[in-house]
Amino acid sequence: MVVKIGIVKSGNIGTSPVLDLLLDERADRPNIDVRVFGSGAKMNPEQVEDVVPKLDQFDPDFCIFISPNPGAPGPARARELLSEKDLPAIIIGDAPGKGKKDEMDEQGLGYIIVMSDPMIGAKREWLDPTEMAIFNADILKVLAETGALRLVQKTLDAVIAAADAGEEIELPKLIVTAEKAVEAAGFANPYAKAKAIAAYEMAGAVAGLDMKGCFMTKGFENFIPLVAAAHEIASAAAKLAQEAREIEKSNDTVLRTPHMKEGNLGCKVDLISKPVDK
Repeated sequence: MVVKIGIVKSGNIGTSPVLDLLLDERADRPNIDVRVFGSGAKMNPEQVEDVVPKLDQFDPDFCIFISPNPGAPGPARARELLSEKDLPAIIIGDAPGKGKKDEMDEQGLGYIIVMSDPMIGAKREWLDPTEMAIFNADILKVLAETGALRLVQKTLDAVIAAADAGEEIELPKLIVTAEKAVEAAGFANPYAKAKAIAAYEMAGAVAGLDMKGCFMTKGFENFIPLVAAAHEIASAAAKLAQEAREIEKSNDTVLRTPHMKEGNLGCKVDLISKPVDK
């Protein structure tokens, strides 16, 4: 059996660029087939209404919708459309999604809320492609090295396994906190774990400062220092996350969980070793 997974991306958060790669990092898993549909960066209801019906052409076993702020008008419309389908659907979003989890429960949707996956400070006076790429790289490094992306990987793999076995899919209800992320990372050294927790929490603080700078502060001379400060926090968080991983590397205790030939997760810690089935 091949499990068909439809992924709809609306806007961009740090988890988004690698989501399909988390499922099939070398594109050679025989048990899954993934299609990615994009609504563009505007996240308007009109774009969402155009792209969500395209899932029907692929006829997936389940769907993933990923966007910033699941409560914004576009993502909210996507949730409405998905809840009307006879299709298991999982919403992946950032911290504002935590306030919508009761609504998602009522809509029959699963969710994975990555608390420390902030959007960039969206002010024209501050943005340019270089700044955006650096910010996204810093956030992606935090999510990867603290274990947040590994937890997303494990959660989605459990859904795939259920679909592959012909079982009823149990939709996840997951809020990715610092503690849950670092547990998934499997840190052996307590100092590495502490640095990872600090990095994840710092990345979460970026969103609050960006919100203050972009939506609560008037005058470019006032909001630019705030969003610049948020980016400095993201940069410092990325450095802390890398330090955590370097500690593990120095002790040869980095946990790696690649997919095996049949799609199940493998596991290894020693660098010079082969992964084994978990």
